Amino acid sequence: MAKIFQVTARAGMTRVVEPVARGLLRAGVTPNAVTVAGTLGVLVGALGFGARGHLVAGALIVTVFALTDLLDGTMARMSGGSTRFGAFLDSSMDRVADSAVFGAVAFYLAGEGDRTGTAAALVCLAAGGLVSYVKARAEGLGMTSNVGIAERTERLLIVGVGGVLTGVGVRPALEIALWLLAAVSIFTVGQRMAHVYRQAQQVPAAPGGQG
Repeated sequence: MAKIFQVTARAGMTRVVEPVARGLLRAGVTPNAVTVAGTLGVLVGALGFGARGHLVAGALIVTVFALTDLLDGTMARMSGGSTRFGAFLDSSMDRVADSAVFGAVAFYLAGEGDRTGTAAALVCLAAGGLVSYVKARAEGLGMTSNVGIAERTERLLIVGVGGVLTGVGVRPALEIALWLLAAVSIFTVGQRMAHVYRQAQQVPAAPGGQG
């Protein structure tokens, strides 16, 4: 699902993203700078707007700056490919941005006295981090775990739609979106662990224990 969504998004936005990427590279802007700027924008949208109850504005700002994932990737490709540090930075900034988004949602819902919604946001925060960790740990052991129905794009899309609908008066939408996201995130963790398990049966045991 994530791959289909990302391929479709890239195809539809190529005419916009590539000229912008070329212009930024000509101006001396690096892909890493765009990565950091995109994360800062997400933090502003999530913490400056979403956490304060401005859900529509927050969701729109987060969405716009989350699209820098397309821009910095295109810039990296045009400049000869992503560096190892660039890949590390991009992944790290994604985790910062995701934590801000779900932390802001949990803060807002707690302030509204919505305990079940707050619980759902916290489950999403933990499960989202675990989805990413399982993939990173698998790759660190020489395997792959790039599978699942709820990768980062889907997670942000689901919570964003829920936030916008709640912001325009459909009150249960955000909580429903969060519980849906919690369920598919936990399912994705299971998918990835099963995928790694199948690979692990075909390779020698790796050092490092089971910590």
